[in-house]
Amino acid sequence: MRPVTEPQKPSGGDPRADAGAPSAGDVPAHIARLWRLPSGSHLGRRAVLTVDQVVAAAVALADRDGLAGVTLPKVAGELGVTPMSLYRYVGSKDELLALMGDYGSRPADAGMEEDGAGAPGDPAWRVALRGWAYGVRAMYRRHPWLAHLPVQGPPSGPYELARLDAGLAALRGTGLDWAAKVGVVTLVSGYVRTASQLAADMSAARAGSGLDQGQVEQEYGRAMARLVRPERFPEAASLFGSGLFEQEPPDDVAPEGPDHDFRFGLETVLDGVGAAVDRVRTSPEPPAAARPGRS
Repeated sequence: MRPVTEPQKPSGGDPRADAGAPSAGDVPAHIARLWRLPSGSHLGRRAVLTVDQVVAAAVALADRDGLAGVTLPKVAGELGVTPMSLYRYVGSKDELLALMGDYGSRPADAGMEEDGAGAPGDPAWRVALRGWAYGVRAMYRRHPWLAHLPVQGPPSGPYELARLDAGLAALRGTGLDWAAKVGVVTLVSGYVRTASQLAADMSAARAGSGLDQGQVEQEYGRAMARLVRPERFPEAASLFGSGLFEQEPPDDVAPEGPDHDFRFGLETVLDGVGAAVDRVRTSPEPPAAARPGRS
């Protein structure tokens, strides 16, 4: 059992703080708890915990033991309460996971984010969107389990919406309509999530091998070169015969995986976004209005 403490507030202010916020009865219960809206009810015994304390304990478990280590009995044990008592603060395990996802989306302390520096002469939107993507990746590095968290719907919590808002702000002035902006933010965040999940999984897979990333790639390339025959896999045979996997890894290889791979993928995505921005700016007519999700 650990002492119950209030979690520290993140830098940059709390996006839940709003004097004009609605009451809990105005929105679904799980949304109200995401936003920590007051219920207005004081019946029954006084609460000994807060939603933040429950979620902070669950996040600490996930950081230590992975997402599989988060169970209601374990969270209760960390807080020194019974598992059933947690239902006063969270409606279900799925709701707890949603609360954890929003909590884990909080911004890092000043100076902890990655800058994702680009090429000189990049347009402002590309610099901003690249920086936003690196910030999202930094979030997944702080909490690797976030990349494996089930997606239960669009961003609904205040910290998730703060991240969405920052992504949309990066696209201000591009000429893209709202549907296109949402599509771009979804595309870039999806790329970062997938790349982060892949890097974390591969790092975990080689953890017990005693090999570094370069050695793993070299061993893989040599094994495939022996197995792959050009009459069956002509392009793959050329790949494994090219010596690509014999090269020394670059200096910017991170523990989670080769950073140049992440950067190459992100820049390719941003090239596509740039093409969309250019089409809008050179189009003689504005694009037809569209709604998110319409094909």
